[in-house]
Amino acid sequence: MSKRRKSGKQENDRFKKKGKKPGKKAGTEYEGIAQMNRDGNLFIKVEGLEDDIFVRASKSHGALHGDSVRVALRSARRGPGAHREGEILHIIRRNDKPFVGVLHRLGAQAWAIMQSKNMPYDIEIGNVEDYPDAQSGYKVAVKVSDWPRGHQYPQGEIVDVLGEMGKNDTEMHAILTEFGLPYRFNKEVEDAAEAIPAKISPEDLKGRRDFRKTLTFTIDPADAKDFDDALSFVPLANGNYEVGVHIADVSWYVKPGSIIDKEAQERGTSVYLVDRTVPMLPEKLCNNLCSLRPGEDKLTFSAVFEITPGAKLVSGWFGRTVINSDYRFNYEQAQEIIEESFPGEKKPEVKFPKEIKQAIVTLWGLADILRKNRFAAGAISFERPEMKVDVDAEGRPIGVHQHISREANWLIEEFMLLANRKVAEFVATGGKMDGKARKDAKTFVYRIHDLPNADKIHSLKTFAGTFGYKTDLGEGGGDKVARQLNSLLSAAKDKPEFMALEMVALRAMAKACYSTDNIGHYGLAFRFYTHFTSPIRRYPDLMVHRLLSLYLEGGKSQDKLYFEGQCEHASEREVIAANAERDSIKYKLVEYMMDKIDQEYDGHISGLTEWGMYVEIEPTKIEGMVSLREIKSDFYVFDEQKYRIFGRRTHKIYRLGDPVRIKVKRTNLEQRILDYELIEDPLSETPDKKPKGRRNSPGENKRKKQKDN
Repeated sequence: MSKRRKSGKQENDRFKKKGKKPGKKAGTEYEGIAQMNRDGNLFIKVEGLEDDIFVRASKSHGALHGDSVRVALRSARRGPGAHREGEILHIIRRNDKPFVGVLHRLGAQAWAIMQSKNMPYDIEIGNVEDYPDAQSGYKVAVKVSDWPRGHQYPQGEIVDVLGEMGKNDTEMHAILTEFGLPYRFNKEVEDAAEAIPAKISPEDLKGRRDFRKTLTFTIDPADAKDFDDALSFVPLANGNYEVGVHIADVSWYVKPGSIIDKEAQERGTSVYLVDRTVPMLPEKLCNNLCSLRPGEDKLTFSAVFEITPGAKLVSGWFGRTVINSDYRFNYEQAQEIIEESFPGEKKPEVKFPKEIKQAIVTLWGLADILRKNRFAAGAISFERPEMKVDVDAEGRPIGVHQHISREANWLIEEFMLLANRKVAEFVATGGKMDGKARKDAKTFVYRIHDLPNADKIHSLKTFAGTFGYKTDLGEGGGDKVARQLNSLLSAAKDKPEFMALEMVALRAMAKACYSTDNIGHYGLAFRFYTHFTSPIRRYPDLMVHRLLSLYLEGGKSQDKLYFEGQCEHASEREVIAANAERDSIKYKLVEYMMDKIDQEYDGHISGLTEWGMYVEIEPTKIEGMVSLREIKSDFYVFDEQKYRIFGRRTHKIYRLGDPVRIKVKRTNLEQRILDYELIEDPLSETPDKKPKGRRNSPGENKRKKQKDN
């Protein structure tokens, strides 16, 4: 059985079977991970419990952010929005990730001064003499070793000196360090990569299908350095097309158990910060040996399909190949070729050979059909804009723009999706590819996406009802819910409430992850799905290549328990990398807004909590928070059930998606926080019956008291 994390509902069901209620009884003990806020309070995340356990700083007993702890409940939750409260009994294990602070030296003594939103305590350093070049004002990574009772500060040791505070490299390395992500390879890994022969030998070519004379090309971003996928195209005599999806054969170079493999396995994924990529593999592999550069023979692992002009799949073949790419396109060039074929206004002719232009246009036509079929089958379409931060050569943010996905992007996306799902189907069906999963299917790594949370879908239905949408959302199977969801979003398109409905819908979605248990991919509407197309940057793809190669050669099913553990590790690393990427974006956005204090912007409410209103400003979508206690006109309260805040006196209501105007109030670069001030329209308020600020006279109070009695 998989060790997949239990849902809150499953945990509640478990307690019901025992005749108990989860978390109600004071004294009940749990183990969990501590998350600390700036006030020193903790929120303990417990596997299987939907709500965190709140621990006041006075009851934390030396536990810090990221520690594994044992906690006892001291009081049950009272009222909506309240937390169960607890007390730390024992620190099971200290956080193995370092904290980042600014070094302060005073003679032989030293401290790391914390400015993190998750660490309110400075750390006393015991090994500063080991780092004589570390100066006051430098950022350092420090691991806490102990916090003895009676000591004012936690005690720890420096594990890395990151550099001068405020320097771009220092700050990006600090973000990586906070998440336990490496930003360089050690010498042994680099040396092992350099020792791999660059020249393809006759032995390397044995058993490979040769595509070097087949029209082949890559389409990637203009600034890409590694090209890990290519497409080939051949018109067939029967009117169909042969389309090859060729992926860099990383598994040929990176052997299981090697020092490079162990490093890639631990990293799990490449990390994409605002201004850099931290690769999973050393540069010689990702930017040289395994990069499908034009005009060079490259070893690949391929999925080759015969497809009709109507995008029906006739057959599929999987195996090792060798290619020599003819062209390297960026997305803009491929888009120009596609747009040249559009009916209507005549476009300037794009200067490429007719053969390659025809291939791209034909492939786009097939991709368009595949895309439409996918959405017709119940794939969910979200259209949240993806914003990119532009930085200069020094890493300073100079602008923010929206990344727009267009036909050229969809072309590549659909054929990568096709390869991923057909590889998964091939293994799950025992090579039959008939859509019927075999009970004795061999162990494999799947990319899965569970059904949405039923309670959150019900909340979305209720929320949509406040805007007048009547829907049977949540009734019927998963594919029906997907169609209902798409129908709701389509009906709200271009209306003020669209953004709010889409945000609530997104929050109802489960998180995709890796598993050896195939439950399908709900969001894509695929029964079978894996990750096969990016082994340069994702370790699960490398595992998929190895397993597929083994099974194509008739190999036995592999150890399910081992690969399930690898899936869990890869899923965790993916989340960590995504959080680091998000923090790097936040850092640069706050840096971008530092010279815009007191400037005013129009925006929309993007989130509501009991403490604040989050606002995305136009046109950059940069999000900041308006503190509810700083809204001057009234005392505002969060209504969780209806996703709104309302004023107790004025009865003014703010909902998700509502347009507002704000002023930039404060920026905090170290904590990556941006504070806005709400600019209120006094005419829009609903005043009390009494004039504002007028008090009752003593006589009025007496008459009122007599009347009440």
